[in-house]
Amino acid sequence: MLSQNHLHVSLLYIVLLTGTKYGCGGGGCGACTVMVSKYDQLNNRVLHYTVNACLQPICTLHGAAVVTVEGIGSTKTKLHPVQERIAKAHGSQCGFCTPGMVMSMYTLLRNKPHPTMEDIREALGGNLCRCTGYRPIIDGFKTFCDVSNGCCQNGESGGKCCIENGTKQHKYSDLFHMDNVLPLDPSQDLIFPPELMIMGKKRACGSLCFQGDRLKLISPVDLTNLLELKTEYPEAPVVVGNTTIGPNMQVKGVHHPLTIYLFVIYLLCVYVHAGVSMGAVCTLSSLKDEMERAVREMEAERTRGYQALLQTLRCLAGKQIRNMATIGGNILSANPKYDLNSVLAALDCTLQVMSKENGTRAITLNEELFTGFGKTALRPDEVLLSIDIPYSKPWEFVSAFRQAQRREFAFSIVNAGMKVLFREGTNIVESLNIYYGGVGPTLVKVGRTCQKLVGRSWGEELLADACRLLEEEVELSDSAHGGKVEYRKTLTTSFFFKFYMQVLQELRERYLSALKPFKNELVSNAQSSQDPVGHPMMHQAAFHQATGEAQYYDDIPAVQGELFVYMVTSTRAHAKIINIDPSEALGMTGVVTFLSAGDVPGQNRRMLFNNPEELFAEEEVSCVGQIIGAVVAESREQARRAAQMVKVTYQDLLPVFFTIEEAIQHQSFFDPKRKLERGDVGKAFETVDQILEDEIYLGGQEHFYMETQGLIAVPKGENGELELFVASQHSAYTQEVVGITLGIDSNKITCHVRRLGGAFGGKVMKIASLSAITATAAVKTGRPVRCVLERGDDMLITSGRHPFLGKYKVGYNNDGTIMAADITYYSNGGCTLNESLAIMEKALLHMDNGYKIPNLRGRGLVCKTYLPSYTAFRGFGGPQGLMVMESVLHEVAVKCGLPPQKVREINMYREEECYTHHKQLFSPRDMLRCWDECLDKAGYHDRLQAIQQFNTSNRWKKRGISAVPMKFGVGFSKGFFNQGAALVNIYKDGSVLVAHGGTEMGQGINTKALQIASRILKVPMSSIHIKETCTGNVPNAAPSAASFGTDAVGMAVKDACEKLMRRLKPFMENHPKYTWQQWVINKHPPGYKKVNIMMGPHTDMDWENSEGPAYYYFTFGACCSEVEIDCLTGDHKNLRTDIVMDVGRSLNPALDIGQIEGGFVQGIGLYTIEELQFSLEGVLMTRGPSQYKIPALCDVPPQFLRIHFLSGEPPVFLASTIFFAIKEAVAAARRERGLGDSFPLSSPATAERIRMACEDQFTEMAPSPKKGTFKPWSINI
Repeated sequence: MLSQNHLHVSLLYIVLLTGTKYGCGGGGCGACTVMVSKYDQLNNRVLHYTVNACLQPICTLHGAAVVTVEGIGSTKTKLHPVQERIAKAHGSQCGFCTPGMVMSMYTLLRNKPHPTMEDIREALGGNLCRCTGYRPIIDGFKTFCDVSNGCCQNGESGGKCCIENGTKQHKYSDLFHMDNVLPLDPSQDLIFPPELMIMGKKRACGSLCFQGDRLKLISPVDLTNLLELKTEYPEAPVVVGNTTIGPNMQVKGVHHPLTIYLFVIYLLCVYVHAGVSMGAVCTLSSLKDEMERAVREMEAERTRGYQALLQTLRCLAGKQIRNMATIGGNILSANPKYDLNSVLAALDCTLQVMSKENGTRAITLNEELFTGFGKTALRPDEVLLSIDIPYSKPWEFVSAFRQAQRREFAFSIVNAGMKVLFREGTNIVESLNIYYGGVGPTLVKVGRTCQKLVGRSWGEELLADACRLLEEEVELSDSAHGGKVEYRKTLTTSFFFKFYMQVLQELRERYLSALKPFKNELVSNAQSSQDPVGHPMMHQAAFHQATGEAQYYDDIPAVQGELFVYMVTSTRAHAKIINIDPSEALGMTGVVTFLSAGDVPGQNRRMLFNNPEELFAEEEVSCVGQIIGAVVAESREQARRAAQMVKVTYQDLLPVFFTIEEAIQHQSFFDPKRKLERGDVGKAFETVDQILEDEIYLGGQEHFYMETQGLIAVPKGENGELELFVASQHSAYTQEVVGITLGIDSNKITCHVRRLGGAFGGKVMKIASLSAITATAAVKTGRPVRCVLERGDDMLITSGRHPFLGKYKVGYNNDGTIMAADITYYSNGGCTLNESLAIMEKALLHMDNGYKIPNLRGRGLVCKTYLPSYTAFRGFGGPQGLMVMESVLHEVAVKCGLPPQKVREINMYREEECYTHHKQLFSPRDMLRCWDECLDKAGYHDRLQAIQQFNTSNRWKKRGISAVPMKFGVGFSKGFFNQGAALVNIYKDGSVLVAHGGTEMGQGINTKALQIASRILKVPMSSIHIKETCTGNVPNAAPSAASFGTDAVGMAVKDACEKLMRRLKPFMENHPKYTWQQWVINKHPPGYKKVNIMMGPHTDMDWENSEGPAYYYFTFGACCSEVEIDCLTGDHKNLRTDIVMDVGRSLNPALDIGQIEGGFVQGIGLYTIEELQFSLEGVLMTRGPSQYKIPALCDVPPQFLRIHFLSGEPPVFLASTIFFAIKEAVAAARRERGLGDSFPLSSPATAERIRMACEDQFTEMAPSPKKGTFKPWSINI
């Protein structure tokens, strides 16, 4: 009996293997990657391939061997070279994604011991990392490449690689060394179990049946058995890879009581006279391999269609999904976002289907096959046997197109397949196929357009008529599902224009730039350690993270009697709660109890920053996703199902609004409102040459830490004591909130935090409420309770970075000098204040950036809306505040007709002693040095000329470059947070134990604390151990945030160690020949236990008088980025980034460089890719990796140059250079069309926004509808 039937559940909670992580449940992150090995009876070989464990039902693994990260090596026995090298290359920060990365690379090496960089890129394409920026991961793994000359291997066909263009890098990074590393020895790999080999060689003698408590799975033994089952159970889905059915069951809760699984039946790939016949159960990886083989072995003319198919397959999903998904499943899922159908239809492919009653029949793959979304014309009892993919004919040309949020590993927004056949020796169209996906609920063929173009010459008149016909034939409602209507319409004509140019070889050379797709490259520049002062030490837990031994909260084995809690959340944005009825849920198997406000023993409502916060909504809900109650049950699945059965009756209330604009109309703001002012702004406006009024909108951002929020609450049964094993950045606050909720003292609550799988500010405040609910469940039941948010619930409940609207009025002179600026910042705070005020304050405090604007006024208003409250995120308002000022500088430059770089230089702080707009003294010397060095190292001026030449020579591809300086305040503006605490114990054997109040979440705070203690105590790091963060050891600790954790904790450790050394010093001087152990044991027991609290300098802001030292100190930096955009699709490629930062002496350059890279790549997401979408009812629709895209490997600039040193938060803002470089490229396209350089562009600069800003004849064919004449699919909050 299988009560839970997925592989990752089995591994984590039955076998207790914790290396395989649960990140999303939908195959969208790669954290759960494992290797599956099966015997291939047809080819008499063992296949090794990666899969997403969250989608692989355990019953489908009959006869297979599964290898997890624990199986290839451990710190207790021997590391595998893959584990060792990712650790030594500093490719593991928080470590949650590391086991998945390791297994992807391990599987690649099992199949190809000497991979190329392209092999590595493909293997890791389905693995996401939110911490590192990917570069150190690649640095470690590329050591397996057989590259003796150190080439980056990023040269394109006909282009130049790093050696040819003179930028050859060292083979390995100076930050790590491959001396004495374990060699890769394939002979030491695990063998395929002989018993499985024997089983595989035998013919199966019967079908397999797996019976669970809610579902039944049957695996037929052969085709006859399959047809019989489909006749008996015509509604049962037939599943092979589970990549469509799986996410629907896991994420959407779809239930299929009976499923037919195919993992025994083999259907061959056969080369026939007319083309290639692929078995329907062949995986997409197999299809890709066969297409590559055909292209390699056959003449190019016959494989044009296969080349187009390959172009799509290389961007389709990740390697794990392609290994699981089948061609038949992809077709019959009938999802227009799946890219294959448009290409296969254009190629006139044929499907062979079969049923028991009617035998075999052939069906043409065209628009008629798809009768609706997710529906096909196949009869319920029919199965798909194979698909025939024909060879291309002479004078036939084929192309495939797709545009997605992210170039790889993302569903397409629009895809297309196009094929034209000319009469031999002419340019007369004999036949034409054009298919689109993503412009309707099913595959769309523009048949009327194709018909009218047959017989026409392939020329300008045909192009003009085709675009007009496409405009008429492609119908897309202004309220169409998925939104982006004008963009999707534009893509249909833009794709055809690309196809037209591809076929029309007679076009001039400059037009051919539109034909060449962007090539995905791996970052090739290794970082240099010449500047760093400290030593690049490996992350203290890197080996444990690489082997899966590192323990996160959900890896802790279940405690006896443990229960699971699942939240019941509001489905209305603003409503009165009439009734909560949990009776049906309470009657379900395994359900123990239901919690709501009445079950809270202490306070359900508490004050946070003078604003009320409710644990459970009592009388009224104010957002979708607000917690109303919680179900406690024996298992996760039982709790989840029961939570869906709790019935809540609402009475809707007014008003209901979600956007910043609506909040302004309703004057809905939280108090207090903030204001900073320097000089006399009003008077200055009277004397300037020009005045500019404009605005910029910045969208929000989801944290997307790989480990979702949660904890385990364990009641101790004596004196009301409670232990929490919690994923928190601020364990002291969690302890406080739990105490208030339970009505008990904090001294009875102990919070333990060993490590976090990423946090970025998202695990400071919201986790405290989840902890209080879980603790309430534990107290009520008297049993341990575990809470683990699913990815979608995590995104819905906890929210993320604040959307901002910056409105500004700027007075400037014609030479670009800004004399006055009046800026109003609006943030969308959501339904409660949370940390929104402090975030707005930081935005205001950073509004001047590095510019001395003599008359500057900033006002900050936090909008109160009916959305989940927004919270802290890396940068904490700084990226928004700085971005608005940079937009001011950019637009002033445009209006003055000056280069933005020159206007920035004109307005920079220059004096040796300067005062910020809040009257804090600082010197801009280091900022100016960073700026000059960045421009020099980047070759800014030479590259600017090269870009101008490129843009002149290329009509449909444009490049842009941008550089910005940065002044960023470090620490908390509230002085009492600028403290760190540490406890240092020296034992009689000489070993040292360090405990501190910081939280290890990938930034390496434990490693740095070890380095500090080692230096001061003069003992090796191996003699020092870091204890988990625990409120029982170090109480009242400040949060690990604001880039200040290492400063505060490090100084506390340093001070404690120095005081201990002062105690030892007299004895050490009297006995200089003693060893450390002798000093300690002979001096004992006067005490080597030292608790120390380091208090930073006083910081505080007087908001009434607009003055005060807000920060401990400022970090300075500069960044230069270059991008290239595709004017026809809006796609862009980050070509190169140079960063110079000066923040003092680095304790650990390897960790610090990793932090800045990770921060910068996170900023790439903020400013270009990551887009939150809400429905008109205030429901978050982007609730997982399939809808919400963070940067992947393909988004990292292939040329990444770092200089000097860094910290975690400031680099997020530096990614705005990508945004402004995009804006420069768009401006170049607009100038060529006679349009103005000044145009609105909101952040993030998505493909849609880039394309629609490049106005041309194609965008004119898709005009925006008038506001109020239609119901939009989503709203811009």
